[in-house]
Amino acid sequence: MSIGPNGVRTEIDALVIGAGPSGVTAARMLAESGFKVTVLEQGEWPNVADYPSDKLERELLAAGAWNPNPNRRKGPSDYPINVKDSDVHPFMYNGVGGSSVLFWAEWPRFIPSDFRVKSVDGIADDWPITYEDLQPYYEMVDELIGVSGLGGYPAYPPGQGPPQPPLPIGKAGRLAAETFNKLGIGWWPGTSAILSQPSGDRGACARWGTCSNGCPEGAKASFDVAMWPGALAAGVNLVTGARVREVAVSDQGLATGATWIDRAGTEQHTSAPVVIICANGIGTPRLLQLSTSSRFPDGLANSSGYVGRNLMMHPVVSVLGEYDRDIEPWVGPEAHPIWSMHYAETDLSRGFRRGAKWSSVVHQGPVALLELFADLPLSERSGVAGHELVERLSGRCYELAASIEDLPVFDNRVTLDPDLVDSDGIPAPKVHYKMSDESRRCIDWNVDRLVEVHEAAGALSTKRVEWMPESGWHLLGTARCGDDPATSVVDGFGRSHDVPNLFIFDGSVFVTSSSVNPTPTVTAFALRGAEHLIETAADQRMPL
Repeated sequence: MSIGPNGVRTEIDALVIGAGPSGVTAARMLAESGFKVTVLEQGEWPNVADYPSDKLERELLAAGAWNPNPNRRKGPSDYPINVKDSDVHPFMYNGVGGSSVLFWAEWPRFIPSDFRVKSVDGIADDWPITYEDLQPYYEMVDELIGVSGLGGYPAYPPGQGPPQPPLPIGKAGRLAAETFNKLGIGWWPGTSAILSQPSGDRGACARWGTCSNGCPEGAKASFDVAMWPGALAAGVNLVTGARVREVAVSDQGLATGATWIDRAGTEQHTSAPVVIICANGIGTPRLLQLSTSSRFPDGLANSSGYVGRNLMMHPVVSVLGEYDRDIEPWVGPEAHPIWSMHYAETDLSRGFRRGAKWSSVVHQGPVALLELFADLPLSERSGVAGHELVERLSGRCYELAASIEDLPVFDNRVTLDPDLVDSDGIPAPKVHYKMSDESRRCIDWNVDRLVEVHEAAGALSTKRVEWMPESGWHLLGTARCGDDPATSVVDGFGRSHDVPNLFIFDGSVFVTSSSVNPTPTVTAFALRGAEHLIETAADQRMPL
């Protein structure tokens, strides 16, 4: 039995923790197959009317209540994170739709070699699944949420292309594309989780270029807009304001549900025969480490000792180019008008293994520009000097960015902080993350190449931004999947090796990070895992 809205007791078949992309994708699949599903979400429904994206004071709002850094946002749904020992600071949004509410909606898939890094390059580990295993689920999610793009990119095997045509690449994208052609660098129009044509009650992209501040058109596939309506229609029971403190287990070592704190500070408990955790690469290991017992003294599902280990966060570097003409860099989508996997795979002549995804990035306002010059003395980026800098660059610059493949390092990890707690007194996570030497060499090489692209395009000046601590959107690897229970937490379908009725479907299951944005792979993995759970339900072990 479980406690639903208004204290009504209801029978459920599965309990999902987290209402972001992986949580709602799994919940919808289960509900549409006849399962009774409850989802617990510590945040609330985001209010579209409150989005900063269409407001003149957008950049100021985005620096406060809508900041992607929970340590800066400090909302009632957030928990603090100790980042004193981390080179990159985690970003996330706690609420229905998860971090997709504020993501840029770049929608690239892993390339095939990303699943076979050990076999191909002799480093890290291989996934227990392949690109071909996920391909039909990539395609299914694309259809469910409405993805725009152009099929046939040579980086991928043949398959079904995006269901909607690509968005315009704009003047900045065209400038980048022309230069890539000149230098022999392969590129492709952006594949985006953004509608290029209206669909249902969602409008097409109006090219605000403010995707990271919430889409006022509903064109961007934040999962509160693109997936949750279907989940609710299928009968999913969503409980917001529910901060989960612990996953409970039976004497037999099976999950029995979750204990959580409501907004009034009252402890509640929801019982379920199957528990699915989708709390992101920080929240999931935190919850597993909070869920200790005599049977699991080191944390739930942690016999391997891999819970919280191998944290990957994708370092990002960029180069801003200044030009002598208006290139309309404010015209959306915000990122990824064009992208390139030309340098994504290993070429040992570069001095490192694996590589980076390149993309063009637009700029919307003065604050974003000035942030790129944070290394200058304050006197050169404020007052009259700051105004002159912004006036010179506005409309006449754009950014090329490289997302660096972050190889797993065992000591990059998430632990429980001994002192820091959230507003309910629950221990907060501490992040230990040091960028590897391999990543630093990759950064240096890619920054030099990005400068060369701008120079080849005739840039008047370039500004290198070689390391961005405030860029930790991609939280991966802290409950990795694998075939060997000694070196992984879950199997290739997200089922815990230690607790057979406990599943994990978020980015923490990643074995390697690729250089691309992870949400397409997160949701494809969740969809495949949920389907497998349905197909094997008759054999599922459950608490008595």
